[in-house]
Amino acid sequence: MQAATSSFSDRSSPRRAGSILASLAGALILAGCQSTGMGGAEGDIDPATGSEANISSLSAVVAQNSNDASSYNVRGTAFGRSGRYEEALADFTQAIKLNPNFYQAYANRALVERRLKQNSQALADYNQAIAINPSYAEAYVGRGNLYRSQGQIDLALADFTRAIELSPTDPKAYQNRGLIYQGQNRQDDAIQDFNSAIANAPTSTEPYLSRGLSYLVTGDYKAALDDFNIVVRRDKDSYEGWTDQGLALEKLGERDKAFAAFAHAAAINPNYTPARDGMRRTAAK
Repeated sequence: MQAATSSFSDRSSPRRAGSILASLAGALILAGCQSTGMGGAEGDIDPATGSEANISSLSAVVAQNSNDASSYNVRGTAFGRSGRYEEALADFTQAIKLNPNFYQAYANRALVERRLKQNSQALADYNQAIAINPSYAEAYVGRGNLYRSQGQIDLALADFTRAIELSPTDPKAYQNRGLIYQGQNRQDDAIQDFNSAIANAPTSTEPYLSRGLSYLVTGDYKAALDDFNIVVRRDKDSYEGWTDQGLALEKLGERDKAFAAFAHAAAINPNYTPARDGMRRTAAK
């Protein structure tokens, strides 16, 4: 990835504000999804990127190119990926000082500001990135995530749609727009967007997890199970994937297998209420 030409991370993840739960009557309720970008919740944190060796190497480049905005942007990217947000913020700010038209650095700084809960500053930086380059899809994805986190769904939907128009193969925009459709109970539209996300990021688990949830809501339990099986095969520590697999198995009448899936999820995350509730529902009488 070249930090001089793209933001360091704004990928989507199907973290829930609520959960896909089986009610006492056994009906599935979509309580909603919240996401910040594909691949990790407000994520893409990679401690190795922020190792002393890597940061020292990048710092040497900065020292040798102290007037080069790109070198600060690259190091800021490394700081951001490793969760060292204050240092990332300082580097992106310096990059912008050296090159006031560096729209990628504005978008990168906006993402850091989002993670620091500085939402008004983040919005201003996304707006500036778009003002400089109205065709920069990453900034629309980032701003759309910010709008969605603030409940401004129509604005978020418009930004994700614009990002798709500008970059039709970007899975992040499809995933995020799909989550909005899912929250609006527009499940067919959501599934179509998750299909596009999968086509453009076939190794990512998030679109499969999200699409499986929409299949659950529409009653296509076998398709849902197929998606959740992919999730847990690729990420054996996904307690959400195991829980959702349990839900699909429960709806298919496979109570013993469902209990095993819920128990596996609870073993990974003992505090995950949907997994514990699933165990209670499917325990042997």
